[in-house]
Amino acid sequence: MPLKGRDMIDMSDPRVAQIGHPAPPWLVNYADLMTELVCFFVILYALSAALNKDVQKAKKDVEETMKEEKIQGEVKVSKEGMQITLEEKGENVFFESGSSELSPRMEEIMAKLAPILQTLVKAHHEVVVEGHTDDVPISNPRFPSNWELSTARATSVVQYMIHALKFPPPSLAAIGYGQFHPLVANDTPEHRSMNRRVVFFVKNPPPTFKPGTEKKKDEVAPAPGTASPDTAAVAPAATGPPAEAGSAEPTASGTSQDVSNPIPQEPTSRPADVQPGEVVVSP
Repeated sequence: MPLKGRDMIDMSDPRVAQIGHPAPPWLVNYADLMTELVCFFVILYALSAALNKDVQKAKKDVEETMKEEKIQGEVKVSKEGMQITLEEKGENVFFESGSSELSPRMEEIMAKLAPILQTLVKAHHEVVVEGHTDDVPISNPRFPSNWELSTARATSVVQYMIHALKFPPPSLAAIGYGQFHPLVANDTPEHRSMNRRVVFFVKNPPPTFKPGTEKKKDEVAPAPGTASPDTAAVAPAATGPPAEAGSAEPTASGTSQDVSNPIPQEPTSRPADVQPGEVVVSP
């Protein structure tokens, strides 16, 4: 039987929470606000590359170049960077069948895209060249599979960018994916030509940090008016002939002190007017 006491709501009432106490009404609106703020910042992070003016200008220039040269493909911008996909369609043959050597047409395309990519490289972007093939198997002494063929083609593009187009080597990389990242099914010759492609992935530069802007935690600044340990003055050495070992030099009190033993020795005798047990206070 449901429990019910004086001035209490019945436990079977839907207004009574089954576990704990009901949340205050304002918490619903507060939770919605927090969710919307999280979504807002996630969208800003995802559009960080799109908000980059250099990347936006490069995307527009690449699209115009591809349109003028009648190159099939697409240009996409994401939070990681910009992706330029060049597909082999029609007369755009990038490599001969089963070869990794660039065709004259591919060299012309690279010459058109080089100024755009060089501008991004100067802005500390890295360019990763991806090689993709269709699913037609290949097996010869040079390329045992499409893995080696796609990697060799990407490397050939990188080598051409370094030697012929003067790209800095630290800003380039090559990756081969074989036939395992197709855009469409490899069921027709046209679809296979779409999957045989070269992709230029322009990565966003990482945040830069200038060393030396922060002090070390264990570094303590010297007090005002004192010299630091690195700039502490060194007392000039005394001039004159060096003292022989074991020789004595007069001290400020007129007594002699052994140079070889700089610790002053206690006097072995007491003054005549001082009795044992008396304390002598120096003036």
